[in-house]
Amino acid sequence: TPDEALRPALQNKIDNLNKPKGSMGRLEELALQIGLIQHTLSPELRHPCHLLFGADHGIEREGVSISPREITWQQMINFSHGGGGVNMFCRQHGFDLFLIDMGVDYDLHSYPGIIDCKVARGTRNFLHEAAMTEEETDRCIETGARMVTECHERGCNVVSIGEMGIGNTTTTAAVVSVLLGCDPAEVTGVGAGLSSEGLVRKAETIRRGIAVNRPNPDDALDVLSKVGGLDLAGIAGAFLGGASAGVPVVIDGLISAAAALIAVRLCPACAEYLLASHVSAEPAGQMLLDALGQ
Repeated sequence: TPDEALRPALQNKIDNLNKPKGSMGRLEELALQIGLIQHTLSPELRHPCHLLFGADHGIEREGVSISPREITWQQMINFSHGGGGVNMFCRQHGFDLFLIDMGVDYDLHSYPGIIDCKVARGTRNFLHEAAMTEEETDRCIETGARMVTECHERGCNVVSIGEMGIGNTTTTAAVVSVLLGCDPAEVTGVGAGLSSEGLVRKAETIRRGIAVNRPNPDDALDVLSKVGGLDLAGIAGAFLGGASAGVPVVIDGLISAAAALIAVRLCPACAEYLLASHVSAEPAGQMLLDALGQ
């Protein structure tokens, strides 16, 4: 756990660096948090890793996205060839990129650079039944935690999170709606570019799926398995694994913020290991970071 006894000395060191006190803003807060996590007055980040979890979603069949599910596997292959924006950012900043197939509806095992952790070929359609079984959910969480542990064992002490999966803003909105007690319309966004008519249909689909599955808002695992996704479960596991290993994990956008909320509901101590990269433009973006205390 973070060493709170170090806080006064660490804050004093930050305040007395050769700069106006507080002038570095959020960077100073991050330095303090990482120093407490690492139990040192001289924190440093080494061998950063970016974990990208890919998965498909049964709810995509309801037309909640402008893109077909085939884009998921096509993009995973593109990433494996180094052709995505995520590849450029990882190269630019010296991150090792790990592409993890949690549940893409395509056979990717023969592609070098894609780690086969497939639990299912996409989730079930939560408009009609639970998206995942409890066993599938548990396997995804265990996989996400294991991936962070393996990175840590290779000398990594900071991890960031990404995902690829057509329909995952729909599953995320469903999870957030239940966990934050909001109507789906309040937390549902346009995703990759839905029309206003499509947005209304997306929110109504989520509302109906929640009514069918009746997830328990006080049980994050129940919510995750009934209306969540294989990628969300893997990412939640990564946050849990980060806390277990003493490694800060970067929340990068809406989907990972929702997974972070699941992780914190399962293990409140996880909150101390979260680093938010930005506020998503999706409606639930700020709501999630507020709920996480970011």
